Amino acid sequence: MNRTERFYKIEQLLISRRIVPISIFLEVLGISLATFKRDLEYLRNRMNMPIEWDRNVRGYRYVTINPNDRSSTLPGLWFTASEVHALLTMQHLLTNLGNGLLSSHIAPLQTRLKALLGSADHSVEEVEMRIKLEHATRRTLPLQCFETIATATLQRKQLQITHFNRQNGQENTRIISPQQLLFYRDNWYVDAWCHLRASIRSFSIDAIRHAELVEAPAIELPQPELQDYFKKGYGIFSGTKVAWAKLRFTPERARWVATEQWHPEQKSRFDKEGYYCLEVPYSDDRELLMDILKHGTEVEVITPKALRGSVSKLLESALAQYKI
Repeated sequence: MNRTERFYKIEQLLISRRIVPISIFLEVLGISLATFKRDLEYLRNRMNMPIEWDRNVRGYRYVTINPNDRSSTLPGLWFTASEVHALLTMQHLLTNLGNGLLSSHIAPLQTRLKALLGSADHSVEEVEMRIKLEHATRRTLPLQCFETIATATLQRKQLQITHFNRQNGQENTRIISPQQLLFYRDNWYVDAWCHLRASIRSFSIDAIRHAELVEAPAIELPQPELQDYFKKGYGIFSGTKVAWAKLRFTPERARWVATEQWHPEQKSRFDKEGYYCLEVPYSDDRELLMDILKHGTEVEVITPKALRGSVSKLLESALAQYKI
């Protein structure tokens, strides 16, 4: 938490608790006593906040007669980026929820969310008008299939699914043991043990045409094994055979890419010429190829040779479509 966030957290504690011991400040803020004293001195002397030490109760408090008087509080109090994203996401999801088990509970939840959004220095109307969330790549989800898959996942049952393979345009039926549901890049997936392939697979739920519960217990994979399998790959595609891609971005493109996390275990550095070198592990190159190609001529695949060749073929194929 940065200094500005600490200032607002100090104010929040003083308002909500009335009397706050030093130990609470240090625990909540995660700072040393010396840092807290410097923050307190700044708030008193520079921000004119009437904070005093009460010897009788051994804690700090606001010196104010009217507890509702916020004239001495910090200006521009608002949420962090993660907080406002969470609140607006919940609001968006509730608005588009439709009829279901939660229908009778939606209105009270929306009222509470609006109260939270308007609890700072800006009205909820201003927040809704000025801050937008867009979900550009969300695909339509078959509701019945999702409910069946979620039920099987939680009840630890096997599933028979009819899955549409977008690569070859064919449907196939198979038995799976669902392990977990994943919401990734605005779409839902089910990670499962595929009985046909005898291996772990990820299925896009919007591509599942039919799902039916099988009265047999799902094969249970140990969580450490499952997590290890998925963290080795890149994006939604995982596996046990891992290669490392080394990418080189131009100094101009680095201004964007250098702040992005492509993979939790990525390695990065700037070379002497100002190019940004990024190394990421992958086991299936499909999603990685999409992320590389969107940067066009601003990125070069250095290694491995196979990945470099795949990018070259795709670019040549794309160029051939535009030849006059």
